[in-house]
Amino acid sequence: MLEGLKVIEYATYMAAPGAGCILADWGADVIKIEPPGGDPIRAFFRSIGTDLQDNPVFDFDNRGKKSIIVDTTTAEGQEIVRKLASDADVFLTNVRPGGLTRSGMDHESLRSLNPKLVYCSLTGYGLDGPDADRPGFDIASFWSRTGVARLTIPKGEAPFPLRTAFGDHTTSMAAAAGICAALVEAQRTGKGRLVEASLFRAGLYAMGSDFAIQLFFGRIGSTKGRTEQIVPISNFYKTKDDHWICTVARQGDVDWVPMCKAIDREDLADDPRFVKAKGRRQHMAEVIAIIDEGFAKFTRDEMAARLDANKLAWAPVQTLAEVAKDPQAFAAGAIVQTPSAKGDGTTYSAPASPVRFPGADDGPKGPSPLPGQHTREVLASLGIDETRIQAMLDAAIVA
Repeated sequence: MLEGLKVIEYATYMAAPGAGCILADWGADVIKIEPPGGDPIRAFFRSIGTDLQDNPVFDFDNRGKKSIIVDTTTAEGQEIVRKLASDADVFLTNVRPGGLTRSGMDHESLRSLNPKLVYCSLTGYGLDGPDADRPGFDIASFWSRTGVARLTIPKGEAPFPLRTAFGDHTTSMAAAAGICAALVEAQRTGKGRLVEASLFRAGLYAMGSDFAIQLFFGRIGSTKGRTEQIVPISNFYKTKDDHWICTVARQGDVDWVPMCKAIDREDLADDPRFVKAKGRRQHMAEVIAIIDEGFAKFTRDEMAARLDANKLAWAPVQTLAEVAKDPQAFAAGAIVQTPSAKGDGTTYSAPASPVRFPGADDGPKGPSPLPGQHTREVLASLGIDETRIQAMLDAAIVA
């Protein structure tokens, strides 16, 4: 879908490179500008004592890209970035605004060179306000500052960290969507624009229903434990063979009788205490105990069949090991084969980008690049001769 588009990615870590990976999967030519020594995420496993050629964390965000290492603390290095941006379609960065302005790689500077450039700035907190230059990480900006860390725990319990790059990749999706919208405008008008994505804003949108309630009513209910759910049918229940199942109630009272049938308690279908949502809320502890007892009589497979037979919405609470074998994950295209960075033609399973385009080549376009693997090629494409390229390599301006 994006074949022929040139994307310059001046970014490290995960959120912005994740957006670049989505664009690369969709066909864009993505040139990744890395600092001397490479993107720090290349050392993700080395930092815990394991050194691998294939690094699934780095590879996931950087497959199919070209890599050029540039020392952008030098004037010549900054000029290389400006040359790359001068004929690009997209410039994607997570460098803090102050540093970009000082080096002449801010939006205004690059727009003066390339009016059609779509310039995406991905930061912790946005481009305005007192925290515009504050470092952003998903556990801080997306998880903690937004209130998600407090809202996801039952009242009185201690906060816990989110899993690796959860907020980063939510923001990657937002940034990729914004870039694509701006590209449509640029193709229509010939003018690019600034696209601003932030971990903070993406986090607020991700829990937007709760935030909307807070903004409208001035308060929000706390998260309850599973024995205190005001809609007992929407809950988690454990089967006889120790598997958890998530059940979901539709609006109104339509699911009470089917649930009674599923747990083999049809005698409660017309119990006046439970037939209405208000009564089930008033007797929530008793209802949950009844459903607990019902689920405990059956294995997961048996309970799954009973829930399906009664047209109840449910899902297994799976481990990632189970998800990795889930046939629906493969049927949905959520797992793809990524070429190994070893360059030997082998592949391994990895997560797909978040949107499928049936009939199109929307998967990995190649392995993640080695550090600086394409430096000579990219510099030559800018019209720099081999003698000058070697001089810059010798001076460590590029690598």
